[in-house]
Amino acid sequence: MSIGHTLLGLLESGPRHGYDLKRTFDDKFGHDRPLHYGQVYSTMSRLLKNGLVEVDAIEAGAGPERKRYAITDAGITDVEQWLAQPEKPEPYLQSTLYTKVVLALLTGRSATRLLDTQRTEHLRMMRSLVERKRRGDLADQLICDHALFHLEADLRWLEVAAARIDRLASEVRA
Repeated sequence: MSIGHTLLGLLESGPRHGYDLKRTFDDKFGHDRPLHYGQVYSTMSRLLKNGLVEVDAIEAGAGPERKRYAITDAGITDVEQWLAQPEKPEPYLQSTLYTKVVLALLTGRSATRLLDTQRTEHLRMMRSLVERKRRGDLADQLICDHALFHLEADLRWLEVAAARIDRLASEVRA
């Protein structure tokens, strides 16, 4: 995810302080991985340097000065271009899981046990996501569906790999 573009998009609704941007980001996108304040401010500094945001106001407070940022026309154009560009599909041709299966076979370890352990972990995660989806709003339901569909595809791959494990073992050990 492009944090810079996401923060720019959030600024389109109006100027905000860094802590407001963090709170909104975390609420909308950061359920599992909230932003650190330092990440927000370093990103805003970079966007300011690149002319995509400007300081709308500086307010004195009990602590350090608080800057309120506003998106510039160049920032709006940048967000429009980013949103219009399709994301590259990720084929996962060099996945860590595949690497672990091959290494297990090459080193004489049980790839079947590895696949079973991974299947158990995927199912645990899927149960957790189904529960989160059940309790969540529509946005949370959609992000959970996205993750669940990927996990389902992984489960299908785990089944295929398990069915072919003997043949794969012969090929990688040859």
